[in-house]
Amino acid sequence: MKTVGPSHRGDLARHRESRKRVFMSGSSPASNWNIANLVTIIRMLVAPLLLWLVLLDGGAHELWRIFGAMIFIIAISTDGLDGALARKRNLVTPSGVILDPLADKMLVGSALVSLAIVNELSWWVVAVVLGRELAISAVRLIKITEKALPVSRGGKLKTIIQAIALSSWLLPSWLLLGNWIFVVNWILMAAVLVATVVTGFDYVYRALRGNED
Repeated sequence: MKTVGPSHRGDLARHRESRKRVFMSGSSPASNWNIANLVTIIRMLVAPLLLWLVLLDGGAHELWRIFGAMIFIIAISTDGLDGALARKRNLVTPSGVILDPLADKMLVGSALVSLAIVNELSWWVVAVVLGRELAISAVRLIKITEKALPVSRGGKLKTIIQAIALSSWLLPSWLLLGNWIFVVNWILMAAVLVATVVTGFDYVYRALRGNED
């Protein structure tokens, strides 16, 4: 009987991967490089670009600041696009399940860190928000072999509040609206902190209850 060498098996594996679905819907295995995952990867690549744009001239250059804010708004507003594509076309992959929430954290993290570096946001705010995200990610990794917890309404609301607050902070809107916009920004950031802490405890509570059920 003819044996198959390692190189031939590698060729077969690459051939099978090339035949996996990238865009079309269906029941056959989806490629890790499908359209939904590519959208997620693009969103991840925006994060370092945003950081660089905000840090140009210490955040004082209005044009780059506006450009950075706009790409953040576009990227964060497509939060559900990759997931919707994956579900609608049956392109859900293990890599996509991991990368999708990671892209959100990278976008939010880059916005928070850039604002703190240019001394517009306190580092303790960054620590609270990112600390929560890292803690929840750790819980997800621990429970990765179990049934995944669905995103709660509070979690979705938290994401929306973060998007609104960070968009307002990134845009140099004080140039048109005056200094009172800083008060609005801090009210929005306070809402982010409340939503961050509450939804974090809620997620851990639901995870522990899942262990007891």
